[in-house]
Amino acid sequence: MSRRDARTIAMRSLFALEFSPEQSPEETVRTMAEEEDIQDTRKKDLAYALDLVKGVRENQEALDGELNGLDAKWTLKRMNGIDRNLLRIAGYEMFCSPEPVPPAVAINEAVELAKVYGGDDSPAFINGLLGSLVKKHGR
Repeated sequence: MSRRDARTIAMRSLFALEFSPEQSPEETVRTMAEEEDIQDTRKKDLAYALDLVKGVRENQEALDGELNGLDAKWTLKRMNGIDRNLLRIAGYEMFCSPEPVPPAVAINEAVELAKVYGGDDSPAFINGLLGSLVKKHGR
């Protein structure tokens, strides 16, 4: 398992938790890891996926406030769930995590996952919004 796998599991877990908020993050991450059928599940990467899920949920109000103001046409509620949660994960990694990820890395990871899981316009859309978020924070 890699950090990208951890981000994939976190994205899928956050999406699932939107529909089943009563489910625990631990249970959801474990289920998503099993569904991804990741053979080399290292404890530290699975722990990273869980940290992402918990961190995004704990900081979701602040993250959503930051992200909602970036595009007048698109609020998070209007976005598809994949894009919405990739934006949240990248925002958390860059600005809320105890061990921040460099913006170039967080943005690239979100864009790469959007290429696999998002719509045709998702990679460019996510790249643009996250770039605006970084500029807003002066990084």
